[in-house]
Amino acid sequence: MELIPAIDIRGGRTVRLLHGDYEQETVYDLDPVDVVRQFVDAGATVIHVVDLDGAREGKPVNQQVVRAMAQVPRAKIEIGGGLRTLDHVRQVLDLGVLRVVLGSVLLKNPAMARAAFEEVGSQIVAGVDARDGMVATEGWLDTSQISAASLVREMTLRGCQRFIVTDIATDGTLTGPNPSFVAEMMANTTSPVIASGGIGREEDFDGLIALVPPPEGVIVGRAIYEGTIDVCRCIARLRQGV
Repeated sequence: MELIPAIDIRGGRTVRLLHGDYEQETVYDLDPVDVVRQFVDAGATVIHVVDLDGAREGKPVNQQVVRAMAQVPRAKIEIGGGLRTLDHVRQVLDLGVLRVVLGSVLLKNPAMARAAFEEVGSQIVAGVDARDGMVATEGWLDTSQISAASLVREMTLRGCQRFIVTDIATDGTLTGPNPSFVAEMMANTTSPVIASGGIGREEDFDGLIALVPPPEGVIVGRAIYEGTIDVCRCIARLRQGV
């Protein structure tokens, strides 16, 4: 299992939201490009980036910053936020990122999602974010009547090769992830699943490691910035599966 550090960008700055709420924002005085360098030096294989402005506006916003992040030597960036069309996907891939994350369009424009899966295959990740088990969209501002499990099943049938799943109730809380939610999502697909949300201390990884099989990776944000986990130590530990 890989530890995947997260960088959320709003107005070109590194921030974190609580439960995805734009009104509950913590701003860190950190240059996102410098943060990428630090994560690469710590041994991170992939770095997860969210364009929060893009998620809210429904289009890529922070392209200049993302391009600079992708140009950091050895950096492999996956990014989501506001990607609503194939042109958006192409624009962001042209910035030099490893892969892009589709969220709201999975539910609102499944034909576009299928076209993206067909055109760029493994460079597309389906981001399935759930509030009380139901899919949330539009930067988590709206909650649908579609279950996360059913969306995972449908996107697998449409050709999705990787998922990121988030229980919004745990996001940014530092109170631990929801392994049962992750297990349910993995039970509904044959594709790799990355867990996101809730890690606050090293012991919080245990519930995910114990899953059989464990998720491919776990995205960690606030715990890194608050200094409650040691990134280098945890990257090494998760790779060993202990």
